[in-house]
Amino acid sequence: MSQAPVDTARDVAAELRGRGVAQVDDSTLGRALYSSDASLYRVIPQVVVRAQHTGELHAVHEVSRELGVPLTMRGAGTSIAGNAIGPGIVVDTRDLRRIHVDPESRTATVGPGVVHADLQRAAAPYGLRFGPDPSTHPRCTIGGMIGNNACGSRALGYGRTADNVEAVTVLFGNGETASFAAGGFETGLRPSSATASRLAALTDNHLAHIRTTFGRFGRQVSGYSLEHLLPENGRRVERFLVGSEGTLGTVLEATVRLVEDEPARLLLVLGYASMFEAADAVPALLAAAPGRLIACEGMDARIVELVRAQGKPIPELPRGGGWLFAEVAGADAPALVESLRRVGGALDTRVVTDVAEAAALWRIREDGAGLAGRSLPTPAYSGWEDSAVPPAYLGAWLRDFDELLRGHGLQGYPYGHFGDGCIHCRIDFPFAPGDPGSAQVFRDFMTACAVKLSEYGGSLSGEHGDGRVRSELLSIMYDADSVALFRAAKEICDPENLMNPGNIVEPAAITDDLRPVRPVTLPRRRGLNLIHDDGDLGAAVHRCTGVGKCVAPKTGAVMCPSYLATRQEKDSTRGRARVLQEALDGGLVDGLGDEAVGEALDLCLACKGCSTDCPSGVDMATYKSEVLYQKHDAPGGGKQRRPRSHFVLGKLPMWARLAGPIARLANASMRWKPIAKLAKKTAGIDQRRSIPTFAKKSLKSSAKTATLSSRRKSVAPDETPDVWIWADSFTDHFFAQSGHGAIRFLEAHGLTVKVIGDKACCGLTWITTGQLDQARRIMDRTVRTLVPYVASGVPVLGLEPSCTATLRSDSLELGDPSVAKVVAEGLLTFAELVTKLGLPLPDLSGVDVVAQPHCHQHAVLGWTADEALLTKAGAKVTRVPGCCGLAGNFGVEQGHYEVSVAVAETHLLPTVRANPDAVVLADGMSCRVQLDDLAGVPTMHLAELFASRV
Repeated sequence: MSQAPVDTARDVAAELRGRGVAQVDDSTLGRALYSSDASLYRVIPQVVVRAQHTGELHAVHEVSRELGVPLTMRGAGTSIAGNAIGPGIVVDTRDLRRIHVDPESRTATVGPGVVHADLQRAAAPYGLRFGPDPSTHPRCTIGGMIGNNACGSRALGYGRTADNVEAVTVLFGNGETASFAAGGFETGLRPSSATASRLAALTDNHLAHIRTTFGRFGRQVSGYSLEHLLPENGRRVERFLVGSEGTLGTVLEATVRLVEDEPARLLLVLGYASMFEAADAVPALLAAAPGRLIACEGMDARIVELVRAQGKPIPELPRGGGWLFAEVAGADAPALVESLRRVGGALDTRVVTDVAEAAALWRIREDGAGLAGRSLPTPAYSGWEDSAVPPAYLGAWLRDFDELLRGHGLQGYPYGHFGDGCIHCRIDFPFAPGDPGSAQVFRDFMTACAVKLSEYGGSLSGEHGDGRVRSELLSIMYDADSVALFRAAKEICDPENLMNPGNIVEPAAITDDLRPVRPVTLPRRRGLNLIHDDGDLGAAVHRCTGVGKCVAPKTGAVMCPSYLATRQEKDSTRGRARVLQEALDGGLVDGLGDEAVGEALDLCLACKGCSTDCPSGVDMATYKSEVLYQKHDAPGGGKQRRPRSHFVLGKLPMWARLAGPIARLANASMRWKPIAKLAKKTAGIDQRRSIPTFAKKSLKSSAKTATLSSRRKSVAPDETPDVWIWADSFTDHFFAQSGHGAIRFLEAHGLTVKVIGDKACCGLTWITTGQLDQARRIMDRTVRTLVPYVASGVPVLGLEPSCTATLRSDSLELGDPSVAKVVAEGLLTFAELVTKLGLPLPDLSGVDVVAQPHCHQHAVLGWTADEALLTKAGAKVTRVPGCCGLAGNFGVEQGHYEVSVAVAETHLLPTVRANPDAVVLADGMSCRVQLDDLAGVPTMHLAELFASRV
């Protein structure tokens, strides 16, 4: 085919738009967002397309062929192998999400962009499920699973994706569209397909070789699965295409098999001295329950310890340095579990019958990739990620693998699908930014592993595909005849080599386009300490490995509220991290002051949800503050003009303090529409927003105050209270009733309470707007002011979650961590104080509570103590899982109103509407203002609720 010259990405974009493709993005921002997936690789596309229907996929293929531009399909971008990035047109398929479930045939027909979890929800009412379930199931797409032949934890019981695909409609790279289904080749039900006929002829010419080389064990996923084209296997073209990584064609629609969802599951956890012994036990477990094990997963104790170090509750586990999670189902499951206990040879075992406990353990396993990347002193990377051997060889292979690691001076903690012989491991390859030569250890280790694996008849990939990371090594796993067959199949289906080039056939070198060796340009002076990354902003933003937990369309966590509202990659934690990486690498995005950075960060609520919910520990709120500082204030950095809202809303505590003496007058004036309108315009506040009402009397002015400050008269020993209350700016000037509630409750139990009289603001609003020099001065003063109160041994209570969280976390980022740590560890929430003092609880029997934990409370403080108190007091608690959407100044600023409301509609507002008679509990000012603005419902702080019942 003759190909027209293509000068720029703009030409490709123009051609696509001319063919009726609606969402075409050739901007710097769009290309940066899709330059990486969850792998080590970075390839900048020319154009990104967000396909809206299959007709657009046809148009994209036409443009690709006519202009000679490579084409890469992408689902959720969770590929660890680098098979979801490309140099030409990258197509995001996540809007192609049609689902039709046929319960009678136990099948579902789906678009390629259907998210796995959405398919499960659609099938659940019929007692059905899609069998394979990768750890990324809340966000991975069925199209992506077909591309990689994804498996997951329960493939042991339900099979790989290839085993569950019944039909596909595919658009080949050669331009032919065809549909394939079981039996169609023999019965003539399939429309005529020249491509299929040529594939059949290729197979028939090499029957003996294909029969002896391919499909030797379940997790042999690498290369093309030519065994499906054998006549005795029904020439299943639809299954042959599974695992081809988009290099042969694009799946337009697929019909997948559904299986009965077995609710009566039991989880047996077996503990072993190490992962080696755990691997040795697998063959005996498989033999004891032939065909009955749904899952048999391996988990290293060191990964679990990382979760424990985060302060997250972990269900009881049997003793050991590694575990196997064995799941069975059915009426005889208890007997089967006992059989597994007997043959498992474990140090200790535990049967987990509680559904919530089992789910918590599976969540740790699902977050393994992100957690393993943080389990070593230095960054750990994917690469040799999911090799597989026949399970009988697993123990021996794991020991050889460990020896290879040590021989190359590397570390990694293995985990994975032990029942299938498939191992995952993140490894601390010594990549050095700006030094491509540092990739040599990576190449040497990968090659040595491939050679050793071939001795076991293993597969380079057990479920993630070969991609850029392993395709070059296929010639070690397969002989020359097999590699030639791959080339021949590729030539039949995609003769111009435009479909996802660089993968499987004519592979890119494994050291080409590596992201970790790109140079990083760091700010000359940073505003924050970045204590978790040794002060290195580059290391901080590169924490994001792309696993994409933040792009799940439905979530029971906080991260990422703006993505839930917009479903745009730029509004995800991952998308923002990718743009920041590009800004520091300097290859595409022109530094932190580039407008692409501003656009990516614009809808970040600085909620800190990602700092806890992201398995890699990305803290975008902190990074955003640093970027804003570099953009506006940093010496030697950018001096871009700040928006007006930073000066007004960013200094809200200062204005509140000045307005305190005239609070009544200020409130009255804001009720006059012309003045309110002018005030909002001046402050950059959306006109649809209300202006928070000042407390008629601040907490300090209406409560007993005292000081331990050396600059003032100290409290006499007999006047020392039992509890100090720190009057943060929001509680002091806006929600003084929270403080009064705490005082009433504590005094009702015989405690003496005093409010700290010193000026002590946490500086939160300065931090979130990146005014870090001012924030540092404010924080330093406050920390030094509060140290004597904490050191006195008297409990110090913080009432506003965002301010308390700021002193617990941001104080360490702004000043001397050794001094800030004293205050951070000594400041208690109301629930923590009540728990610590063991105070009697009010009777809340029969009280329905809808609780909206503040995002900072969720991320930094935790809400476990609050929930435990409410439950113990007898309340029926419904916890809102997500963000309220206001997030301080974010939701009131012009340009953010619609997103703020959309965030509130994801969780908060529907929950409040569904519980009209419930007490709405919201400790945070943002949450209370949002509920007042959008729902008109009264709210209470936990202290107020408790005080109302004494």
